[in-house]
Amino acid sequence: MTTALAPWAGTLSALTPELATALGPLLRRLDVLIGEREPVVETEGEPDGYGGLARFGRPDHLLPSEWLLAEEFPEEFLRRWVDGELLHLEPELRTPADRGQVVALVDAGPAQAGAARLVQLAALLVLHRRAAARGSELLVGVLGEPPGRLIGGDLTELLPRWLKARSHDDPTPEDVRYAEGALDAAARPWLLTSPRLAAQLPGRRRTVTTEEAGWGADGVTKVRTRVDGGAAVELPLPPAKIAVRALRGSEFRRPGRLDAPLPSIRGALPAFTGDADTLLARGRQASVLIAVAVGNGATAGGAARPRRHELPGPVVAAARVGRRLLALYAKDDRLRLYVSGRPLGEPGRYDVAAAEVDLPRVGSTGFAELMAQPVLPLLREGDDLLLPLAGQWRRIAPGGRVGTDGPVVSTEGGRPFRYAREPRLASVALPPEAAGAEHLVHGLGAVGWSADGREWWLESDSGLSRRIALAEGEAEVIGLVHGGGELMLITRTSAAGLVRTVRAYGVRTLTGLSGGPTAPAVHPRLPLIAAEPRPGRLVVADAVSGRSHLVIRSTD
Repeated sequence: MTTALAPWAGTLSALTPELATALGPLLRRLDVLIGEREPVVETEGEPDGYGGLARFGRPDHLLPSEWLLAEEFPEEFLRRWVDGELLHLEPELRTPADRGQVVALVDAGPAQAGAARLVQLAALLVLHRRAAARGSELLVGVLGEPPGRLIGGDLTELLPRWLKARSHDDPTPEDVRYAEGALDAAARPWLLTSPRLAAQLPGRRRTVTTEEAGWGADGVTKVRTRVDGGAAVELPLPPAKIAVRALRGSEFRRPGRLDAPLPSIRGALPAFTGDADTLLARGRQASVLIAVAVGNGATAGGAARPRRHELPGPVVAAARVGRRLLALYAKDDRLRLYVSGRPLGEPGRYDVAAAEVDLPRVGSTGFAELMAQPVLPLLREGDDLLLPLAGQWRRIAPGGRVGTDGPVVSTEGGRPFRYAREPRLASVALPPEAAGAEHLVHGLGAVGWSADGREWWLESDSGLSRRIALAEGEAEVIGLVHGGGELMLITRTSAAGLVRTVRAYGVRTLTGLSGGPTAPAVHPRLPLIAAEPRPGRLVVADAVSGRSHLVIRSTD
């Protein structure tokens, strides 16, 4: 998946990577059109003071110091205005708690077959992403079916049901009125249809129309789309081969559920230790490594099977890198490399003495404490391997040469990051204003910091910034997610174990992930979270919406 689509990772996990990439240009163009009428943040409501500072806003919300700059240094003022560097007061709006469901009323008639269905697919992805960012959900109603019969659930459940919906006749304006009449008053209905039906409903808002506009040797290449009857925009379609597979449903991923026993694990919850969507944990014996490829079962519809790897010694660090599973284990006072997959050179290429990387001796109290923690991350940079031990990033080069890459950035009174917060797993640099912060958290293309654990500042590499204030003693921050065009914290209360996504404008409790004895594992790059809400039941879910991707049950 391309970098431009990284913020869409959670939504596009319902599609194969090939279709997700092919739909990218269509998605981004459509997101701009729909975003004007389906904002992520409320822009209407009763004023409730100011919530902080923002880089964009109305001229009358500029700080007085910025107006002084305009008087004294007008050229610098203009430069900052063009670059979005001027500071504004950010108004707070008091809005109802119920934001209303987003409902897509889709035309499944002959006029919307083929290319138009691809636009409907893209529109559903856009609406789902925006609804999730608002703390709401997306429902789909098929025009012509009994009113009130709506399709809901996760995208992996919703998309196949939407695709199967077919009608031999084009819908009428009466079908639209019947469908809207059965919706809740707070619902936000969108209509995805043809220009012919839209022309019979003049003045209707939130209407997306599509018609074919360009053809090539393999069929339709472009469509003409309008939102609310506005100016027509020509949108590109995916190549014919991938488009046909999408319309047949073969490019959709389906939710998986594993009811087979999960091998016994050792204390700590499985961890996401790198870029891959693979959960790793030690078995009951510290020399056993258990790996669950979440993507295979959570989204492809197959039966995800935990893989059990027996190593010659206790597992210290591990990660899936490409098609290989790499693990470092301790044996005979040395740290050695285990590879499942194509070998990394000759055997013993990365063997080092345990003392050279400050690894406690096997059997010592320090080693026992290390084994009680989640598996450490293991990164590959060129031909070198990197792992964090004793507060330092250790670099192991081919031939067993050991170096250090500086300290692990520490928080919470000097204790090192836990695996999910390792800065080396982040893709954004720490801003200067975060220097010395006692609390720090990273996510995909974003970083968050706080001096007291209550007032948090979040910033993404795309320039998005947010301020989030937590109530005193409310919760521990365990992750940062960048999804749906928003930045949000993942928190967990110590008393009840409630897991929540906290945005600048609202809080959502992830009930299905709450209540476990230990903190969930938040993926450092993807919007994934793994929790054990009840003993013997491991749930992997979307970190934004809380919708379950994969449930692993254990009879142990």
